[in-house]
Amino acid sequence: MLKNHLFANAASSFAPKFDEIFFVLTALSVFFTVLVLSLIVIFAIRYRAASTIDRGKPITHNTKLEFTIIGFLSVVGLGVFFWSAKPYATIYGAPPANAQKIYVIGKQWMWEIQHPDGIRENDALHLPLGRPVQLILISQDVVHSFFVPAFKVKRDVVPGMYTSVWFVPTKIGKFRLFCAQYCGAFHSQMTGWVTVMKPKDFAAWEAAGGSFSEGGHETSMVQAGKALFNKYGCVSCHGVSTGMAPSLSNLYMSKVHLTNGSTAIADDAYIREAILNPTVHVPVGYQPIMPVFKDQLNEGQVLDLIAYIKSLSSTSLPQSPANSASNRSGTDEKVKGKTR
Repeated sequence: MLKNHLFANAASSFAPKFDEIFFVLTALSVFFTVLVLSLIVIFAIRYRAASTIDRGKPITHNTKLEFTIIGFLSVVGLGVFFWSAKPYATIYGAPPANAQKIYVIGKQWMWEIQHPDGIRENDALHLPLGRPVQLILISQDVVHSFFVPAFKVKRDVVPGMYTSVWFVPTKIGKFRLFCAQYCGAFHSQMTGWVTVMKPKDFAAWEAAGGSFSEGGHETSMVQAGKALFNKYGCVSCHGVSTGMAPSLSNLYMSKVHLTNGSTAIADDAYIREAILNPTVHVPVGYQPIMPVFKDQLNEGQVLDLIAYIKSLSSTSLPQSPANSASNRSGTDEKVKGKTR
């Protein structure tokens, strides 16, 4: 009964594991605190100034006791470390192949959510119950931290770098979303709600384009990326065999040979940097003539372009861009309130 009460807010697949680790660490802290304080009190009374206890043969050490204590503490410490490291490595590692990818952009002072099918939400995130979800996060300006206490999910959102975290929602309901990293004057207003729905309700929500939420249905990320690709004239060099720029067909996750003699894998971070700072990585056989888009595109538009370039590959690899560093993007217009 007590366990059910303590774990009442565990609403994701990993939450109970992290709760267990928290309570074990708390219990160990209480145990050793009480033990040390008790020994201090006992020794203070036993060896007080008025005590007649024999002090002529002080004990300087006890080898067996020392090795016993060191061994015990080492086993406990390493045991807790490996026990807690496993779920930590899992939640920040590669997600299941069927995980639904959702893109999160942090900006002062709001959360912008992009679903691959085109649904976009502000300070709100709708998820289906029981399906793995991978969040791919990046910041438009300063460091933020995506935190959903009920899910025990917290991930730093860093400018210029993709990070990710995955989980499986296990309870239906609305759960608070916070920014857990101070990010400026209106940090306290950077909040929102995560709504977990039954699969059939989520399917209806998607079919309606998120119309009964704070979201709005637009073109898919691939379609939006293609429109940007044409709008900014990328098609004039990359769309035909002019020899001025490399082909984007099957580029994603391929090996690219660079003019500086190194090679790179064309993952999300590489493509992002190639768009915003194209002179950093110049493929062999081409000149650094591509325009710099660092101050022309926001992070949402870059994600759309990456989605379109991915669609040009014949194979779709479940590759996560998490922890792939690239240069910092240009900042979007900063707002004091929450705008769509």
